[in-house]
Amino acid sequence: MNKNASRVVIVTGASSGIGREIAKYFANKGDKVYGLARRLFDDEKIVSIQCDVTSKEQVRIAIQQIVDKEKRIDVLINNAGCGVSGSIENCDIDDIKDMFNVNFFGAVNVTQEVLGIMREQKGGKIINTSSVASIIPIPFQSYYSATKASLDIWAKALRMEIKLFNIQVCNILVGDTKSNFTLSRKKSNNDKGTPYESIVEKSISKMEKDEQNGKDPITVAKVMYKVSRKKKLPPTKTVGGMYKLILILEKFLPQKLMLFIVSKLYS
Repeated sequence: MNKNASRVVIVTGASSGIGREIAKYFANKGDKVYGLARRLFDDEKIVSIQCDVTSKEQVRIAIQQIVDKEKRIDVLINNAGCGVSGSIENCDIDDIKDMFNVNFFGAVNVTQEVLGIMREQKGGKIINTSSVASIIPIPFQSYYSATKASLDIWAKALRMEIKLFNIQVCNILVGDTKSNFTLSRKKSNNDKGTPYESIVEKSISKMEKDEQNGKDPITVAKVMYKVSRKKKLPPTKTVGGMYKLILILEKFLPQKLMLFIVSKLYS
């Protein structure tokens, strides 16, 4: 495909936050963008499709609708995500399962539906919105870190499995970003009245402050677009020089020291 040619792009979780910025940026660059989200949204440059990525049937219908019209899918961006905070001991198991259903199994559902199409057209690109927290565990956001770590290892295995079919995979590791994710994060109430209460409140408050002072979502969109246009996608790409440095340090510092530093910052 010509480097500047318009592509058919799917973005999940496109109704708000980072997903909305990604969808808008790709559309403004000339791509035909389909935004999947639980609710419909208005944007003249993006085709909104109501779809809950945790529902295999809704995903099947949405993807078929796109293929019937466009006959191809060039780029899939698995971005839909949610967060739950709280101690490992007290987080509600249903909340944990719901988060895994969106952050991990949602990406699985959409990818499984798209792979056959990309294989038939002899190529395609799959890009996942992951997190620096997939590499560096964050206390009291442990289950969120676990969903993103699962996404990372899955994507690396997927990359090897589908290389034969000229389908490429990349995970974008995002750090603190100013978006509505902060407000939409579900906070466990189960820590109230327990020995964790004060430390959880302090930790989450620090996280929220960092997020609201973080990068503009457009930064993520620009990096993702640049990566999507590469002839060969890297396995991972980190957004922001500071986070690149942190992940380099994580590789070389003793694990005990790295965990001590993170603990001091967030607990």
